[in-house]
Amino acid sequence: MAQPLVKKDDDHDDELEYSPFMGIEKGAVLQEARVFNDPQLDPRRCSQVITKLLYLLNQGETFTKIEATEVFFSVTKLFQSKDTGLRRMVYLIIKELSPSADEVIIVTSSLMKDMNSKIDMYRANAIRVLCRITDGTLLTQIERYLKQAIVDKNPVVASAALVSGIHLLQTNPEIVKRWSNEVQEAVQSRAALVQFHALALLHQIRQNDRLAVSKLVVSLTRGSVRTPLAQLLLIRYTSQVIRDMSNHNQSGERPFYDFLESCLRHKAEMVILEAARAITELDGVTTRELTPAITVLQLFLSSPKPVLRFAAVRTLNKVAMTHPMAVTNCNIDMESLISDQNRSIATLAITTLLKTGNESSVERLMKQITNFMSDIADDFKIVVVEAIRSLCLKFPLKYRSLMNFLSNILREEGGFEYKKAIVDSIVSIIRDIPDAKEGGMLHLCEFIEDCEFTYLSTQILHFLGTEGPTTSDPSKYIRYIYNRVHLENATVRAAAVSTLAKFGFAVESLKPRITVLLRRCIYDSDDEVRDRATLFLSMLAGDGSVDSDKDSKEFLFGSLDVPLVNLETSLKNYEPSEEPFDVASVPKEVKSQPIAEKKAQGKKPTGLGAPLAASASGSDSYERLLSSIPEFAGFGKLFKSSSPVELTESETEYAVNVVKHIFDSHVVFQYNCMNTIPEQLLERVTVVVDASEAEEFSEVASKPLNSLPYDSPGQAFVAFEKPAGVPSVGKFSNTLAFIVKEVDPSTGEVEEDGVEDEYQLEDVEVVASDYILKVGVSNFRNAWENMDPENEHVDEYGLGPRESLAEAVKAVIDLLGMQPCEGTETVGSNERSHTSLMSGVYTGNVKVLVRAQFGMDSSTKEIMMKLSVRADHLSISEAIHEIVACG
Repeated sequence: MAQPLVKKDDDHDDELEYSPFMGIEKGAVLQEARVFNDPQLDPRRCSQVITKLLYLLNQGETFTKIEATEVFFSVTKLFQSKDTGLRRMVYLIIKELSPSADEVIIVTSSLMKDMNSKIDMYRANAIRVLCRITDGTLLTQIERYLKQAIVDKNPVVASAALVSGIHLLQTNPEIVKRWSNEVQEAVQSRAALVQFHALALLHQIRQNDRLAVSKLVVSLTRGSVRTPLAQLLLIRYTSQVIRDMSNHNQSGERPFYDFLESCLRHKAEMVILEAARAITELDGVTTRELTPAITVLQLFLSSPKPVLRFAAVRTLNKVAMTHPMAVTNCNIDMESLISDQNRSIATLAITTLLKTGNESSVERLMKQITNFMSDIADDFKIVVVEAIRSLCLKFPLKYRSLMNFLSNILREEGGFEYKKAIVDSIVSIIRDIPDAKEGGMLHLCEFIEDCEFTYLSTQILHFLGTEGPTTSDPSKYIRYIYNRVHLENATVRAAAVSTLAKFGFAVESLKPRITVLLRRCIYDSDDEVRDRATLFLSMLAGDGSVDSDKDSKEFLFGSLDVPLVNLETSLKNYEPSEEPFDVASVPKEVKSQPIAEKKAQGKKPTGLGAPLAASASGSDSYERLLSSIPEFAGFGKLFKSSSPVELTESETEYAVNVVKHIFDSHVVFQYNCMNTIPEQLLERVTVVVDASEAEEFSEVASKPLNSLPYDSPGQAFVAFEKPAGVPSVGKFSNTLAFIVKEVDPSTGEVEEDGVEDEYQLEDVEVVASDYILKVGVSNFRNAWENMDPENEHVDEYGLGPRESLAEAVKAVIDLLGMQPCEGTETVGSNERSHTSLMSGVYTGNVKVLVRAQFGMDSSTKEIMMKLSVRADHLSISEAIHEIVACG
């Protein structure tokens, strides 16, 4: 019985989408492929079978070697057909089957015949297929035809040859580089795609030569590029040249800016947008330079095309992060976009307004946001929440309306990441705005009553235990916390018990009440909850059954002075023995991947010092490596290892970076080396270090690298002695010395005779921040108050004029090399004052805390800083001030 026709847009809940390929099986399709062998070919039937084969291949179906070979040989017979549509399908299936070198020979003659055909469609597709399936040997035979195709009058043929060249550049760069003249001629083509592909290929050929790329940009910015697509590429290449030149140009002039500005008047909208985006992303862009770009973006905000409105508001959103005042002229236009049918545009508009709006517009914006929050996805909601947090820090007097808004959306439906973003925002506001503490904490207490996420509940309870006892009325939070003991899972119940205990220890008047509540918890069904309740009851009672001295309380309730990720790694690596696990052995600095990776075009990615990269902890890896080298085994415990510092530019013949290992009385330089030349083998690789500008250092040991083959990482070491416990600084000049031997790439044979050579590396400096570990604290206020005030040193400094307060804060954090705490490294836009909190461990395992208060003169942009330092020893506090004074 015939099935009734159903309109595609009818609303049927159980309606299924049908595919013409539904239910096809590989075996059945391979049987159908026998039609390729029929004496009388049916082009339509053959095309349908090839379509099914392509579908199977693109769905991840794998063909055995025999199956692929049979299909390939059958397909080659289809070259007999003159049907144009079938021929195009033949080209596609040959590319997808990727025949082996032996099989390619069979089809090569047919493809070369098509490449010289009078039918342009045959020529273009034959070029693509040949370049896809042939190796370098056959490529040299057809190179002449490819060069002719690049300058062919037919744009389809020329584009096919150019695109093939882009792909071949990855596997046969030497051959493609010989086509530069033809490609340069194609750049002058009037065909849009030809000029676009030619420019892309020419740039890739020259990309490793900075001077050649600069000359290319200079020649093309004079007006020889006509098509919008090629103009887009030229704008991107120009932006890259500007970035490269700005790193070396100290004159303050911005090269090629006039070209970017002229592109803002181009007739193509995509060129205008690309030019505007390029200008806004320039390093250190000024308000004067931004103005023309902002003007054209403002015009696009009222465009009838959604894609233009989206592109414009997204670019303005990024600009608002660094130059909010430059975007304020667009606020009226963006307010009209809040009701845009496209929710992505509306979200970007509202978050931009939150960054650029003034204090008087906050309530109006909140009302507009409330109306559309339910219509957008969680990802967009998170963006809005983060913008509201920034706005609250920018206008602290408006915290009530903003906090109420966050509290309201916290009770609405949403996923984990969305709810976590709201909780993090409320916590951040509480910490940065003291007046918001009690109201914000009540909002969090109300939220955990219905919170479905265990992680968020435990984090909120931990925060309540830290901040709650310091409020004016701590008792009002006890009810919310104790309710968690009865109504939640075991994990949350255990966290609630710990939080109650914190209140009991911190607030003397609450101790009797907390004791009663904890007694009820010792009968809990979960072991963890019972054990915690029993432990805390004993400590509160002070009956002597549990050590309740200051150190024990600090361990249970204080901040953990080692990163959790390092503690976890050390515990996993701990092997049970008679010696107990020592928390002091846990590395205190979180290390990123210790070895830098470089990826050159046309080469596989390789890592410098790759043997270390697999380790879970960079510090542990380095310590094991150095202790295994006899020359360094007696240097004692490793204090700190720096991040890798590049000593060569990218794309050079030898890639070298250095890691500085700091000991109490020694510094070891680990030089990670990589040979990127296939035709060379380096032997007896050493680094000659000149320490004439580092008077307190004397070289005591070195370990050369015996052999450095192509693309294999290796390390050389040089060790210096310095005064024990003294943060000595200095500059070291480096020269890579080695014996180079020629290698035959085809056979791998190495010539016996070598030539001594050397390669100049960049200087490396040992600075004061190398002697400070980044170690965070979870509660800065408690840690600060627990430090002896007698060891505090306070002084004021003038930091000179700066573009922004954020720039000054970042400079001080980088100078000290300490860990910013509680998000204080972030400075709100247009702020005139800011306090940054930092913590760390100074050489000799001395804890250091820093409170830096910044102020900015609105007229002169002069920055003043009041620096307060507390440490375990007054001399260390003074040493931190000396770093700032000399920096």
